[in-house]
Amino acid sequence: MVSFEQFKEMEIKIGRVLEVEEVEGADKLYLLTVDIGEETRKMVAGIKLWYKREELVGKNVVVLANLEPKVIRGVESNGMVLATLNGDRFSVLTTERDMPPGSRVS
Repeated sequence: MVSFEQFKEMEIKIGRVLEVEEVEGADKLYLLTVDIGEETRKMVAGIKLWYKREELVGKNVVVLANLEPKVIRGVESNGMVLATLNGDRFSVLTTERDMPPGSRVS
């Protein structure tokens, strides 16, 4: 359980995927360039088994923006694209309507 105060510290935002690159030697990973409003970030995401690169470009996604950076396969990831997995069904979290990058999720 997290407290409401801890939840309020999480920066969950809408990001728009600008570019999708392969991560060398990785079967499941993409390197996404994501516009989160005030800046553009690189995020490594394990979504390659479910999405083609062209399906992701231009897509609004929900991201955890204030996750501490982590190096994955030699690439620094500065945030996390949120997704859901149920058995063999997978989906990145997105918005029902077009929302501008940087919009806060609450």
